[in-house]
Amino acid sequence: MKNNHCTQKEKAEQFHQYHVKGQPLLLVNVWDAGSAQTIQSTGAKAIATGSWSVAAAHGEQDGEALPFQLVLANLSRITKSVDLPVTIDIEGGYGRSVSEVKQNVLQIIEHGAVGINIEDQLPHGEGLYSVTEQCLRLSVAREAASEAGIPLFINARTDLFLQQVPEKHNEVLVNEAIARSEAYAEAGANGIFIPGLQDQHWIQELCDRSPIPVNVMVTSNEPSLRHLATLGVARISYGPYPYLQVMENLKALGQRILTGA
Repeated sequence: MKNNHCTQKEKAEQFHQYHVKGQPLLLVNVWDAGSAQTIQSTGAKAIATGSWSVAAAHGEQDGEALPFQLVLANLSRITKSVDLPVTIDIEGGYGRSVSEVKQNVLQIIEHGAVGINIEDQLPHGEGLYSVTEQCLRLSVAREAASEAGIPLFINARTDLFLQQVPEKHNEVLVNEAIARSEAYAEAGANGIFIPGLQDQHWIQELCDRSPIPVNVMVTSNEPSLRHLATLGVARISYGPYPYLQVMENLKALGQRILTGA
């Protein structure tokens, strides 16, 4: 679908409409303009970056190691090269203070994005922001969107389940995730992203109880997309998996060429 005639605001409104419980939006995460154009050509509804992949493609580690100006430049190339709504993973917002987060979100919108992922993990994996502090950060992101006049889709990522091995995922963690989902929704988030959670029972519990659409991340074909839909998931993304797959294919090609196979 071509959206050249669509304004940024219209693309943002479209992107909101794609989040339907039980009919999940599929996002094959990209890392640059070339990969974005390739995914657009497959019939995708929207384009989503993955911070891990973007960092790796620039020779950096994930965790806000890539300078923010490079993040913006990469985003600008992506939004100018495709017609689809673009959402960007901005990790923790590239700022500890709410004023930094707000300014960064304003710049993200200026560079064409209609959605963001913003996580509650403290920089360098030192635990999570408190609910209160993360809500302040989400609130200023919403303020930035309001000032820009763009209905930005804020996908609030919680790293609760990444901080524990899957064997330790339990009702206590799920209840905490639901509490965060409720608080984040009140602060202006439009979706809750729960990477790391694999247990189908707990995924369904979250989908049943969350006031905002639930996004899961998969790295393989299990559980099936159809089954995730029946659990009530509204958005499915693939994180670094597409980049890793492409790099494996490139490596195999290089080996065949260089060994004369």
